[in-house]
Amino acid sequence: MSIDLLTLGRMIKRVQYGHHRALDTRLTAIGTTLVQWDALRAIKAMPGASAHELAVASFQSDQAFGTLAGRLAAQGLIERRPGRGKRIEHHLTPSGTQVLEAGRPLAEAVLATSFAPLNGQERATLHALLQRLTPGAAGEETAASGRGNKGNGQSS
Repeated sequence: MSIDLLTLGRMIKRVQYGHHRALDTRLTAIGTTLVQWDALRAIKAMPGASAHELAVASFQSDQAFGTLAGRLAAQGLIERRPGRGKRIEHHLTPSGTQVLEAGRPLAEAVLATSFAPLNGQERATLHALLQRLTPGAAGEETAASGRGNKGNGQSS
C-alpha cells in the first residue's frame, strides 16, 4: 500500500495544528499561551539552561526565545541570572511554577481528547514510529514532560 508522503505530512501537521489551537484556547483561561507555557515547561526540565538551549528545546529561534524570556521575566514567571562567562541562566519563579502546574491538566485534557480514538497499543505503536522518525528526541520528550523517566509520552 503506497501512501502519498505529502498527504501523510499534512495529516501530521493537521494533528499538531489542532493541538496548538486547542491548547492555546485552554491556556488563555489561566492567562498564558502555548508558547509561554511550553517555555516554562522547558525551563523546569532544564533549570539553569541558556537561552539557546531553551530555544532549541521549545522549537524557537534564539531571537524569538530571547524576546519571550524577556516577557516571562517581566511577568515574574522566570528569573534570568548570570552564569559562567556570558551565560545567562533561566529559572522558574514560584509564580512560573504555578502557571506551569495549572496548565498541565489543561494540556493533558486536550491530548487525551485528541488521542482518545487510539487504544493503548495503538498509542504505543504511534509513539514507537514517531521515535524512529525523530532520532535523539526520546530524551528530550521525557525531559520536556517535566516528569523525568515517568513521562506520560503526551507531547504537543
